[in-house]
Amino acid sequence: MAVYTKIDKKDISYINQKFKVEKIINFKGIKQGIENTNYLLKSKKNKFILTIFEKRVSKKEIPFFMKLMDKLNDSKINCPKPLINKNGNYLIKIKNKTACIVSFLEGKDKKSLNLKNCYDIGKIIAQMHLTTEKIKLYRKNSMGIKNLNPLLNSIKFKSKKFTNIDKFLKVNFRDIKKKWPKSLPNGIIHGDLFIDNIFFKNNKLSGIIDFYFAANDYFMYEIAICVNALCFDKKNSKFIINKKKIKNLIKGYEAIKKISNKEKKSLNILCRAASLRYFLTRLYDYTNTPKTALIKIKDPREYYQKLVIHNNLNTYKDYLK
Repeated sequence: MAVYTKIDKKDISYINQKFKVEKIINFKGIKQGIENTNYLLKSKKNKFILTIFEKRVSKKEIPFFMKLMDKLNDSKINCPKPLINKNGNYLIKIKNKTACIVSFLEGKDKKSLNLKNCYDIGKIIAQMHLTTEKIKLYRKNSMGIKNLNPLLNSIKFKSKKFTNIDKFLKVNFRDIKKKWPKSLPNGIIHGDLFIDNIFFKNNKLSGIIDFYFAANDYFMYEIAICVNALCFDKKNSKFIINKKKIKNLIKGYEAIKKISNKEKKSLNILCRAASLRYFLTRLYDYTNTPKTALIKIKDPREYYQKLVIHNNLNTYKDYLK
């Protein structure tokens, strides 16, 4: 979430005309995140989220996200539910851009996770995977390993902070692609389960938001993304892997859905790929985000550190002990 596109009272009036909801009387930009423009909308009794799609989201793929969230809601997976407008569609135009409104999910993200939180996150991921492997929707993972080469080639390494990083990335990319696993259990994954996309209320997990990187991919790749995003601790400026958090994340997952030996053997290479993916997108955003955007740029060096750590691990057991 972020704010690239500024809206005004005229846009709110337009929204009120388009949707059969209580009149929106207040709105505020949401700064967190980096991909789409988001606003919190308020009526007297309810809250909603307006998302204006920017950058990497293809217009033709947006209906996939809307249908996915709808189907997850039907299966009792707590996530935002897209609203249907008076024309029977999910989508409207705001400032010449495609936009949607979804229900407000109660709760908020945590600054840090405890072991019980990791266990509960593992459980909801497994529940989501059991649901999505039966959902007849398909979207190719635009941020999958096979699609990262154009992004890698587009990055200009101008900053002194990233001197000599070009060769490091290309060597890792070639090695990961060469060792990429084949025929693992798959279905639709969330694809971006960072701590700010997981909400808690009264210290209980209340749901998941921001499905705009959801795609068909290996279920174990989701675990790898979560290991990177949720199972490292920051001490001063260094990131240290927390194996107890990984153990609890996987334990929670396996309480609902078993992980095969083949999947376990693939964890290291998938973790390396997930690190590379976020290192690249953060590097790109670091050099390409407009200065006028209301957004907090995330430091790419975090994922350089994580990639180096994964390069020094190997087996599944290395992540647990």
